Amino acid sequence: MARLGVWMAVMVLTMAAATVAWSGDPQVPCFFIFGDSLVDNGNNNNLLTLARANYAPYGIDFPQGASGRFNNGRTVVDILAQLLGFRGYIPPREGTRGTAILRGLNFASGAAGIRDETGNNLGDHFSMVEQVEHFRTTAQQMARMFRGNRTALFGYLNRCIFAVGMGSNDYLNNYFMPSMYSTSYDYNPKTYAALLIQDYERQLTALYDLGARKVAIVGVGQIGCIPYELARYNSRANGSRCNERINKAIDLYNAGLLRLVESFNNELPDAKFVFVNTYESSKDLTNNAAAYGFEVIDKGCCGVGRNNGQITCLPFQQPCEDRSKYLFWDAFHPTEAANLVYARKAYASTSTADVYPMNIQQLAMA
Repeated sequence: MARLGVWMAVMVLTMAAATVAWSGDPQVPCFFIFGDSLVDNGNNNNLLTLARANYAPYGIDFPQGASGRFNNGRTVVDILAQLLGFRGYIPPREGTRGTAILRGLNFASGAAGIRDETGNNLGDHFSMVEQVEHFRTTAQQMARMFRGNRTALFGYLNRCIFAVGMGSNDYLNNYFMPSMYSTSYDYNPKTYAALLIQDYERQLTALYDLGARKVAIVGVGQIGCIPYELARYNSRANGSRCNERINKAIDLYNAGLLRLVESFNNELPDAKFVFVNTYESSKDLTNNAAAYGFEVIDKGCCGVGRNNGQITCLPFQQPCEDRSKYLFWDAFHPTEAANLVYARKAYASTSTADVYPMNIQQLAMA
């Protein structure tokens, strides 16, 4: 009951902040998003890939329907944009032109990873390296709108928020897919995590050099507990509901991310990086599901096979009736209801276990 009371207080404070934000200008001038299918909002729609979600029943609870978002409704960054005071959603990079880019763009791509080869088993996508290059092109376009005044452009970008979430596919569609990739034979989990962090550091430094100063780095959640892994894992035989071998590997990666955030803040002038601890948030949500209103935490609302996780949501498949009771929409992705929890924690939590060293609301004001 104590946890529920705290959660209700957080909800009240968050929605109060959002009401103030919606009454005027956004808290930051622009919001740029980088990541994978957890936040892709249509960049993969015209690619030759299996990592697409522009068909029903995806988007069943979203005003524009199946827009390319990999769940039933809003993504975490859709909700964060609203909490930050933006009217409407940050548009995908694909197809957005003109002055609209000044308020921000979403560069995320389903199946994308830190490593270039990650996700190739699913088809075309934009890796993190490519997403950074897309932002470089965007910054050049913005520079022309600032009449080539680099100082003015940097002053503008320095006030924006950049949300970056990568790494899930480097495990799901790389390291723990030994039939397709050699990385699990080439590297132990500790070495692989260190290599990912090394590559990620270069990519994030490139964003910093292009003007990013307020950056929210989103960690990887408990992917050993998603329906896809539960469908493949004999939990009874191993005495655990989740695949802890995968979760332990993710722990190593997230620990490296936290150190990277601290390093950036200590070494890069004016850098304000925060670590959004999705792993701890997902653990809390799973362990206290009832307090958050969830009844089903081990299978997708839409999908095929064991835990609705062996095959993801098929075109025109009938999903579960009450999506608000499900933690997962399909084999891999949270429901909008779960995304609400994650976004509110990232935006307003006062616990450094959720977001460190400050929350996104504080980052916007910093």
